Amino acid sequence: MEAKKNPDVDLRKNSFFYLALGLALVTFLIWQGIEWTAYDKVAKQEAAEMLEDDEEEMIMTQQLQQPPPPPPPPAPEIIEVVEDEEEVEETVIESTETTEDEVIEEVEDVEVVEEEEVIEDVPFSIIEDAPIFPGCEKYSSKAERKKCMSEKVQKHVNRKFNTELASDLDLDGIQKIYVVFTIDKQGNITGVRSRAPHPRLAKEAEKVVKSLPRMKPGKQRGKTVKVTYNLPIVFKVQ
Repeated sequence: MEAKKNPDVDLRKNSFFYLALGLALVTFLIWQGIEWTAYDKVAKQEAAEMLEDDEEEMIMTQQLQQPPPPPPPPAPEIIEVVEDEEEVEETVIESTETTEDEVIEEVEDVEVVEEEEVIEDVPFSIIEDAPIFPGCEKYSSKAERKKCMSEKVQKHVNRKFNTELASDLDLDGIQKIYVVFTIDKQGNITGVRSRAPHPRLAKEAEKVVKSLPRMKPGKQRGKTVKVTYNLPIVFKVQ
């Protein structure tokens, strides 16, 4: 025997309607949630903060402004005039015109004093008349005397220089020493300067050069002058 139900209380009769109504309600709520934002509140809050910052900047700007400096004091209206008590002598310009009665005196001859030409130290490489080393007088030409002097100076240094000094100083290889000296107007050796790898080598080179004999001074344009001489000393320590 089948159970009979009242068709008015059957819930399945309106189930599609309820489903459609529920979907429509949920869709409406989701749309409202998406459309709702808090832009107005955030914008108002940011605008309020910007106004506060502007007020602070305006206050700071007003505090940094300094008042303008006071105007300078006005110049005095009364100007005192100080009298100049010093007397200024006037320059009188005499006339240079001559008259018929004036006697013209003859001017004696004026002596012209020639200034002596000063010649500085001349390098040995360009000297006209090189200093003459003792023993080089036998040569007649200037070039031969110049060459003779260079050879004599080199022989003197090779004979007098203590080459064993470099070994005592634990130096090896090629040693180069540069010496500069001057032969003055009396033929003496002066102004000796040297540069070497060791101070003792430089001192030895100066001692040897100072022992050079007195020479006949050099000449430039027929006048006795000082002559500078550059002497390189090179030897090898074995």
